[in-house]
Amino acid sequence: MQATVLVVDDEEPNRATLTRILEREGHRVICAADGREAISTLRAETPNVLLTDLKMPGMDGMELLQNARQVDGDLEVILMTAFGTVENAVTAMKHGANDFITKPLRRSEIVKAVAKAIEKRALVMENRDLKARLAQTSSSALIGSSPAMADLLTEARQVADSVATVLISGESGTGKGILARWIHAHSPRAQARLVEVNCSALPDNLIESELFGYEAGAFTDAKSRKEGRFGLANGGSLFLDEVTELPIGVQAKLLRVLQDGAYERLGGTQTLRSDTRLIAATNRDVAAAVAEGMLREDLYYRLNVIQLHVPPLRDRVEDIPLLARHFVDRFAAHHGRAVRGLSEDVVHALESYPWPGNVRELENALERAVVLSRSDQLELNTLPPDVARARRAPERLSFSVGTPLKIMERRMIEATMKKCGGDKAQTAHMLGTTVRTIYRREAEWRRDR
Repeated sequence: MQATVLVVDDEEPNRATLTRILEREGHRVICAADGREAISTLRAETPNVLLTDLKMPGMDGMELLQNARQVDGDLEVILMTAFGTVENAVTAMKHGANDFITKPLRRSEIVKAVAKAIEKRALVMENRDLKARLAQTSSSALIGSSPAMADLLTEARQVADSVATVLISGESGTGKGILARWIHAHSPRAQARLVEVNCSALPDNLIESELFGYEAGAFTDAKSRKEGRFGLANGGSLFLDEVTELPIGVQAKLLRVLQDGAYERLGGTQTLRSDTRLIAATNRDVAAAVAEGMLREDLYYRLNVIQLHVPPLRDRVEDIPLLARHFVDRFAAHHGRAVRGLSEDVVHALESYPWPGNVRELENALERAVVLSRSDQLELNTLPPDVARARRAPERLSFSVGTPLKIMERRMIEATMKKCGGDKAQTAHMLGTTVRTIYRREAEWRRDR
């Protein structure tokens, strides 16, 4: 991924070497000889990554880090340091540095560290953009930076610019409809219509005429011709929510449309065609629905060209604070409340509660809390009783028999580091090892990618 990298080093040969390495990777490189020049450059440019030496005369790397954060709070910062100053680098990490590499510098480590920083910056900016675009929707289930959501959005991006049929699975309230709209909005058909149908909300005797339309006189109340949803979505996308609730007879006609785009209106004889991209969703186990006879097996194979699974909220607990702040800001503005944040007890309770209703339940709970709040910060007494009483279960990791020790060690280090807020010194202390071991393991993981 191409990016702009600001390289800061007081030695010209080092700047020249780093410029050569990064430009060969396709990046644009800007150089500064000291911290003050770097800050001036940051105010004039918008680099993705700051790559700076830690030991420099005048403004050193630590001070530069703090000043750079004031200019761009999302700037990815990588420190270059000698082995003798690793402890200083650890301190810098506590103050917001994202990574550090030790001297003598090796090309492979520089390239990997910069690539990782660029990827993280892109994810942060995309989530910010997504949050802004979803701010006016009834739910913002796609907001989050957890690995589960990062993987989902990566897959969704790959799918969106195609015309492939998509099947979205996930529990009720996870945001399947939001994801369907996101895919359409990022597709080549974004300027055309997205037509939505909730299959479970339509009576069996109306669903066929709603999907395919009808001719005048097709039934008693059919006074004139009516266009169906496939006709309305021609050239755009059709979202069938709860597709497993379709009657079996209608499923056969849906299969035909998916195969060759052909259908007839109810009561008509003319074969019509619809160039429609189908996005379907269900909260059921799709394989079980096929086994139980609710979903035709041949239709399943047609729908399941690409399947995306929206994870339940309990599987992405790290996204809850971000979602909560988003909902609090939105509902405070909507209801005219002066709420600005959440207390630590509230965040703890929100992270501890299992959220069987997923993001939709979280949204409703926080709207209630904002309306009932009498201060500028949400407190436990504003939450629904079941949520307020929630207590976090002891944190544990589980491994299947036969899991390689290398994988177990990595998961343990990553989970402990997350608990410590990224503090490698505290992580090493809890695990009974050294900070250098933690950094050595991270370097090994980067090499194994």
